[in-house]
This record gives sequence, structure tokens and C-alpha cells, in this order.
Amino acid sequence: MNKKQFQKRSYVFAVSILIMMFETGIMLYVWFWHYNTRIPKAFAFWGHVFIAFIYFVILLFASVMYGGLKIGSFRMIELALSQGFATLITNILFYGVICLLAYRFPTVIPLIVGMLVQCLAISLWIILATLGYRALFPPTDVLLIYGGSTSDIIIEKFKTRRHQFAVTDSISVSEDMDRIISQIPKHEAVMLWDIPNEIRNTVFKTCYENNVEIYVSPKITDIVLRGSQNLHLFDTPVMFTKSDPVEAEQRLIKRLFDIVLAAVMIVITSPVMLIVAIAVKACDGGSVFYKQTRCTKGNREFEIIKFRSMIEEAESNGRAVLAAKDDDRITPVGKVIRKLRLDELPQLFNVIKGDMSFVGPRPERPEIIKKYTKIMPEFAYRTKVMAGITGYAQVYGKYNTRPYDKLKLDLYYIENYSIWLDLWMLILTVKTMLLIGSTEGVTQGYGFPTDEDDDE
Repeated sequence: MNKKQFQKRSYVFAVSILIMMFETGIMLYVWFWHYNTRIPKAFAFWGHVFIAFIYFVILLFASVMYGGLKIGSFRMIELALSQGFATLITNILFYGVICLLAYRFPTVIPLIVGMLVQCLAISLWIILATLGYRALFPPTDVLLIYGGSTSDIIIEKFKTRRHQFAVTDSISVSEDMDRIISQIPKHEAVMLWDIPNEIRNTVFKTCYENNVEIYVSPKITDIVLRGSQNLHLFDTPVMFTKSDPVEAEQRLIKRLFDIVLAAVMIVITSPVMLIVAIAVKACDGGSVFYKQTRCTKGNREFEIIKFRSMIEEAESNGRAVLAAKDDDRITPVGKVIRKLRLDELPQLFNVIKGDMSFVGPRPERPEIIKKYTKIMPEFAYRTKVMAGITGYAQVYGKYNTRPYDKLKLDLYYIENYSIWLDLWMLILTVKTMLLIGSTEGVTQGYGFPTDEDDDE
């Protein structure tokens, strides 16, 4: 770790500890002056220390899980949502602990007041900590070495993280190799994007020798290899990749988990689904549900169920039309339920039937799979596992993320599958639903077919 990286981590660690202690102190105050006096046996000094410790640990876990402490990496609004949600989860669990100690349900008003103070503290902390970070650590100077894609598209991606990266120069791999090598030591970091393996290996070694940070946009084979096992069969390392990435016992546990969670969710959300169904019907008198043929594991076809968010006969010409920003086919009710993701709720019944899982690659239409496979043969790899309501591409991508990038995200999930990864994805999905960008329509000319896709 170089000196700058050490300083960055030290700064983030220090400011993270500061906000964690401050939030814990606020709730300790609420506990000491209100809840402690209302339990059967009030705690003494070490009891309060234990309560503070428990709260701190839960808050730390939730903050790390939701990325609420990633000063310098996330934008301010992302940090606010992340740390705010982590605090909410922690306070809900804290209230559960209080209920167990009190043998009843005490009033939540002091807890709510305490959380409002916490939210004000978080907002102030994010502003000051982020401004301090940006003043101390300017964006990383990046040299972009690219091939295939135009540099404009890649640089546009970096502009979304301009507080973190500054692409000061870009070179195509078609240029002279000596010139490329000579430019590497002049920069803090190098981003390798879609370049041939032979050139990538040479550049990678040069960066490593010169202590230059390396960012790589992985190829499909890189992602598959990352999920492989390290074996020691001989006197040289061997990597082993399974033909079926999900073990039999993992499939059984995943299926049981899906059934139980889907049944619970159907019961909990049934009043919401009833209200949405009435609203959709009252809006234009059309059908409540929208059904469409999709593909799941092994390219098996099934009918996905959603609440209808578009006008009837949205595909009157018989062809699927990509949903775009401000699409005039979306009904007033549809705009609301799409924004809140309520149109996805009927898919819980697809999970019960065994057509889908909670987590997995989003199911695509057969014609889209056929079309994408012609362009990207690896697209068929997505059907190695059950399709899902949410997935890696939905958590870390956007609705308008390019298909090839979504494919990479889905393959990362497939090759690194575990039940813990499923739980992680479900937890992060809640955060993703709060971000506006994840529900945006598609911008034409960004690597998408212009005539086929999911209109709902």
C-alpha cells in the first residue's frame, strides 16, 4: 500500500469512527434517560457499556453492508441513503432488544426523535467529511488504455465518478506499444478496457513493476476464472471451474429459501397487491395483470406475471418495443408502481411455481436471447441458473446498463454463487430501489437493440 492509499484509508477510518460513536452516543442517551428506567431491572454502568457496544457493532455491520462509510467512493446522496438506511435497520433491531428487556412494547417516540437527530448528524458529517476528503485527496490521475469501444463511452462512465477519477489521457491499443509503455509511469493509475490479452499482459506487468494502480474491465473468461477453485494437484497451481456452478445441496437450500420467503411475502404484501390491482383496473378499465413469455434455467419458457403498467395493446404491431424515458405508453398508475417497483410483486407467484428464484439473472424473452446470442454467444450462459426477481445486474447496474455489462454482472453472480450472496443481494436490493437511476428508461444508441425488449 502506497503512502497516499494509507492516508486515504486512515482518513476514512477516522471519520467513520467519529460518526459511529456520535450515533451510538445519541442512542445511548435515549436509552439511559428513557428506556432504562422503564425495564423491570434498570442497568448499572457496565450494563450501559454493554448496550452501547451492542448498538455500535450492529451499526457498524449495517453501515459496512450498505456502504454508508464509503467516503470518497460514493456521491453524497448515495452516502446519505446508505448510512440513513443502515441507521434505520440498526434502530429497528435496537427497539427489538428494548422490547425483549422490557417484556412489552414501549413507546417508539424517543427512538424516533433520537433518529431524527442522528439523521441531522449524518447529513452534516457527510458534507464535512466528503469536502474534507476531496480537499485532501484530488481525483486519481488515470490513463485509459482502450480497444474496441470508443473512448467517449468509457470516459462518460468515468464522469459519473469525477470526484474519484480524472482521465487525463487516453490511448488506443492500435497506437505504438512503446508510446503506451512510456506513458504508464506518468500516471497514478491505468484503466485497461477491452484490450487483447497479449497487450493486456504486457501493460499489466509494466504497471505492476512501476507501482501504478491497475483497473481492469474484465473479459468473460476473467469472471469465470475468478469463481474457480484453487487446487494443488501437482507442483504448480491449478484452477478448476465446474460445469455446473451451483451444487445440488445449494439448489435445494435455495429452493426451500425461495418457497418460505415467497409465502411470507405474499401474506405480508397481499393488502398492497389488492390496492394496486384496484388502482390499475380503475385507471383505464383494462386488465390487471400483464403476462409475457420469458426464459429461465435451461432456456425453459414460462409466463412472467406483473401488474400492468402500460396501456392495453402497448405492442399492437406484434413486436416488443423498448421502454424509454417518459414513455407515453405508461399509464399514470403505471408510473407510480414502476417507480416503487410494485409492478413486480406478482412475480412472487412465479417463485412459488418454481419458474423463478428471488435472486438470479433477470428472465429475458426468447427472441431477445436469440438476438443477443448472435451478438454475444456468451449470453446463453445466463440460463445456467434459475431466473430471478432481482440479481447482481439489478443491484450494481441500471435499467439502461449495456447488455454486455449486465452479462458480466450476471456471470459474476453465477460463478460466485452462495446462499450468503443471495442474502446480500436481497439486502442491497432495498437500497437500490431507493436510487432513481435504477428505474430509468433506456437511452437509444447506447448498445441496445432498438426494436425488442421487455416493454413492461
